Amino acid sequence: MSEPAMTPNGRREVTVSDVAAAARVSKATAARALGDYGAVSEAVRDRVLAASDRLGYRPNALARTMSTGRSNTLGIVVGDIENPFFAQATRGAADVANAAGFDLILSNSDEDSEIEAKAIGVQLAKRVDGLLVASASSVDTTNLRTVIDAGRPLVLFDRAAHGVEVDTVIAANRSGARELTSLLVDAGHRRIAFISTIDHPGGVVRLDDISSSSVAERVEGFLDALAAVGVPDPEAHVHLNARREGVEQLTRRLITGGTGTTAIVASDSLVALGVYRAVRELGLQIPRDVSLVAFDDADWTGVATPGITVMAQPIHEIGAAAAELLIRRIRGDGRPAVTRVLKQHLIERESVAPPAG
Repeated sequence: MSEPAMTPNGRREVTVSDVAAAARVSKATAARALGDYGAVSEAVRDRVLAASDRLGYRPNALARTMSTGRSNTLGIVVGDIENPFFAQATRGAADVANAAGFDLILSNSDEDSEIEAKAIGVQLAKRVDGLLVASASSVDTTNLRTVIDAGRPLVLFDRAAHGVEVDTVIAANRSGARELTSLLVDAGHRRIAFISTIDHPGGVVRLDDISSSSVAERVEGFLDALAAVGVPDPEAHVHLNARREGVEQLTRRLITGGTGTTAIVASDSLVALGVYRAVRELGLQIPRDVSLVAFDDADWTGVATPGITVMAQPIHEIGAAAAELLIRRIRGDGRPAVTRVLKQHLIERESVAPPAG
């Protein structure tokens, strides 16, 4: 017979048998009450739960999974936990999960497919009931198919994936980028740069080659706005791979180099912060010398001087809606996959002005 498990402080862990003895019921009855399955009267359930609280009983998650087939946990894999977008989206998912009685396990892919594959493997090994994923690639769906092949429900958020029929929650990125860029165009700017840290093979920007569908849609909206006013070769104004060169260094090169960039569209708030710092280090001012707009209403964008004009996404709602869809699938919803596109809204501040001179 194995010895009872011990806690880190050397005390014996409370078992179902201990709870059963304290509640004066059989072990099987205590297990049904604690696991919330089978026929147990309310009076007995209350007595067992009271004994459980009094003794400090902690359920064995693995045993519960083996007996019920459910772990009551959701996995979430985000692209970059340092990005405020993913922090808020995770909070939205966690709020819904908690209300429905699920725990949430977080993994970070660093927007790298190999790291993402390992994260998904860990999540599946923990026997999560389903996964929420902001995929590192909308083009290479190998990692996502691993989840599907494992028979676990999957919901994508923030970006879609080509050829994968699963529930997806995204924002209206193309129209948002078009509106954001049009502000700069209407102010008289034509030498406008779009900056993103997304990895890209380089050379001519092809939308089908951009690994993130959300960035691809933003680029598409940006190009729409430039093409509408006849800016020649609008693709030349798109600058991806900014992480390799460094956002601040790229910004300095664009402003002081031959392109003479007068306005910048930042693909997210972290890129915008790098641009903001670079402009200040050059001794220039926003918007007198350079106009700046960005996606995501990060806290700093509203308190900076000047405030930064942003296209705000319903980030908490994206995470929450994704979790709601996942829980429905876990509970047996067999309807066809859906894609929810949530609206963004413009917040105009003081970071846009006509080009200098």
